[in-house]
Amino acid sequence: MVKVSLIILSWNAGKMTQEELQNVALLDTNGLDAECVVVDNGSTDDTQDMLSNYKLPNMGYKFIETNLNLGYAGGNNVGLKYAFNGGSDYAILLNNDVILPKDILTKLVGIAEKDQRIGLLAPKMYFAEGYEFHKDRYKKEDLGKVIWYAGGFIDWDNVYLNHRGVDEVDRGQYDKKEVVDAANGACLLIKNKVIRNIGFLRDKYFMYWEDADYSLRAKIAGWKVVYTPKTCLWHKVSASSGIGSNLNDYFLTRNRLDFGLKYASLKIKMFLIKESLRFLIAGRTWQKIGVRDYYLGRWGKGSWGKK
Repeated sequence: MVKVSLIILSWNAGKMTQEELQNVALLDTNGLDAECVVVDNGSTDDTQDMLSNYKLPNMGYKFIETNLNLGYAGGNNVGLKYAFNGGSDYAILLNNDVILPKDILTKLVGIAEKDQRIGLLAPKMYFAEGYEFHKDRYKKEDLGKVIWYAGGFIDWDNVYLNHRGVDEVDRGQYDKKEVVDAANGACLLIKNKVIRNIGFLRDKYFMYWEDADYSLRAKIAGWKVVYTPKTCLWHKVSASSGIGSNLNDYFLTRNRLDFGLKYASLKIKMFLIKESLRFLIAGRTWQKIGVRDYYLGRWGKGSWGKK
């Protein structure tokens, strides 16, 4: 029987994670040896009291307390290592702010089982109703059908990661399974053999760009990174750390610079270096700090953890 581990990361969001677990309890696990691993990233709320002894009717349950905020990458790596050491064939990283259809677990594993070269797999993702970026743009009947992710593609000329289809109403325009540049970490199936091959997420990033980095590392190693429309989810997308926020400026600037200087062409690397110098001189405060920390090798929370 195929073993799969759902990994849910939580940080000061006990109630939200509990709601997610109520959704997980409804999932079809037919034919699977399934478990759910909740990694609490050093919360200071009542998460541990609420979730440490939680029970699920349809799968096993494990609660892991890190006692420290390790970020998205570091926290998920704790869960991935637990799944890997426990012999899971697949791990699925799952945000605690998504709404799942009953079949998502069996569909994702079934698709991956049919093609042994699929290393990473992500489903179609919609905005949960009421969480759209442009709420007044859509007709009532379109709500719940507005795309947030239909495959990730890297703009190598500018080193940006783009969600295909974002803000579009789903009319069936992205209903083909296909290889993409990047899977999305809100719901990301990872084959055990990929972890054995390339290791874990780059936890020095703390947050942002780690899913793109992991996708590219998998592709370089010969694995397929695939988007599937055969199942989906609805994401309660938060705009709290959106473009222009200090948190966004810091981690996106620092990690994008690292990603681009690792993988881009020589021409684009020169562009990034020049751009980083412009940021140092005339960028927003946390863009400047992000560039500085990249060149000084300050990773993890970096200067953000000292603010």
